[in-house]
Amino acid sequence: MTAESTVPSPGGQPREYGSSPVSVMPPREPGGGFRFPAGQRTTARHADLLPLAAVDAVAALATGQGLPEIQRHPMFVVALLFGVMALNTRASLYRPAPVPALLDELPTVCARIAVTWCTLAALVSAFAPDGALSARTLALGCAAQSAISCAGRGTVHWRRRRALVLRPGAALVIGPAGTAQRVASAFLRHPGCGVRPVGVVSDQPAGVDGLPVLTTGEEVQRALIQNSVRVVLVVEPPGERGPMLRALAEAGCELWEVDPDSPSYDGRGRHTLAGFSCRRLPIARRHTSIGKRFLDVAVSGTLLLLVSPLLVVCAVVLRLSDGPGVVFRQERIGKDGRPFTLLKFRTHRPVDAHEAATRWSVANEQEMSPFCHFLRRTSLDELLQLLNVLWGDMSMVGPRPERPYFVTKFSQTYPGYAARHRMQTGITGLAQVHGLRGDTSIEDRCRFDNAYIDNWSLWQDICILLRTAAALVRPTGS
Repeated sequence: MTAESTVPSPGGQPREYGSSPVSVMPPREPGGGFRFPAGQRTTARHADLLPLAAVDAVAALATGQGLPEIQRHPMFVVALLFGVMALNTRASLYRPAPVPALLDELPTVCARIAVTWCTLAALVSAFAPDGALSARTLALGCAAQSAISCAGRGTVHWRRRRALVLRPGAALVIGPAGTAQRVASAFLRHPGCGVRPVGVVSDQPAGVDGLPVLTTGEEVQRALIQNSVRVVLVVEPPGERGPMLRALAEAGCELWEVDPDSPSYDGRGRHTLAGFSCRRLPIARRHTSIGKRFLDVAVSGTLLLLVSPLLVVCAVVLRLSDGPGVVFRQERIGKDGRPFTLLKFRTHRPVDAHEAATRWSVANEQEMSPFCHFLRRTSLDELLQLLNVLWGDMSMVGPRPERPYFVTKFSQTYPGYAARHRMQTGITGLAQVHGLRGDTSIEDRCRFDNAYIDNWSLWQDICILLRTAAALVRPTGS
């Protein structure tokens, strides 16, 4: 979708909005919004990485020393140890469920031990046939290591569950007051989860029975310090409070997204706490931003060098055919609701600034000159946004930015729209490569944009850029 879309309201937008002032994001507090005080950082409750790794090491060493055939291959035990630990790391066995149980991970543990033994036995047979392991040794090795590892893991998990009951972690519940109070009550009725809610964070003021309702950043900070909060339960779309959630994660809190009303049919990475379907809430890591920024600078800088002659030609032709005012500037909303000035070639002139800011259709598209039609159809009018990317206002790949007026209205009308602002907006995105450009469904765009953010990877950005480049050979405009 371009800055000057001249199509009717998107996806059958229900109504024409008025011209009231808009506030894209809630007012920020002095000092830049929510900040956790320096020197008062909490410590998240991490899984027992070292005890579980020690259990695997002991199991591998004990099994290797107890079998005579293995003693003839000193490097076998080392390879066995690192092989099992690598597979367990990939299976997240060193980051178990919030309330760990041996029976839940028993098949996974035993399967990875068996795979490692069989792989190493095959390598020994291939490179040292004289020292090939017998079937008896292979079976005993798998059984012994599985038994020792499971016994050790069972002990570690038992101690962890006991600690959770005796010393539950203080938690905050973020979401609508009524729903958050209901979720908090359920967790309080099930202390075995190891989570003890101490407050609710909501825009609604106190007035319902239950835990204290925190409505300002200062109250949240005070609750974090006084209660040593280590867990945050989120019962609303995470994007609604992106800045606060990032600050909580940086403060050391473990974030969990809780589905309060219905079960999730996507079981990947989900656990059950107090009967609710929950999953750890991924927060973009610093090195993720660095990698994405490096890609943006590399691609935008290279493209600007390559297309700079084309930009000059477009500017000259546009100036001669349509008069002064070649560059179009418009306020758009970027990451975390921050406004920025978007650049593009001017292909249409709205009646006034109010129309440009508040009307989805600026009308009279048929009056555009043939060259402006060409710029729109080929998306050449978007090339100046490479400067926005180079300056850091935008990314090459991300949700398309929109005007403040429509960000506010779409956030009220379409669930998940505000969550798109968790990540830097972009020139192209997953929604665009699936044909969601121009007058297409805003609801569909929200779904694709949020799916892109939830599953972000650098490789996904590269794939989207390649698909965008391929689509330029059959341009349809934006």
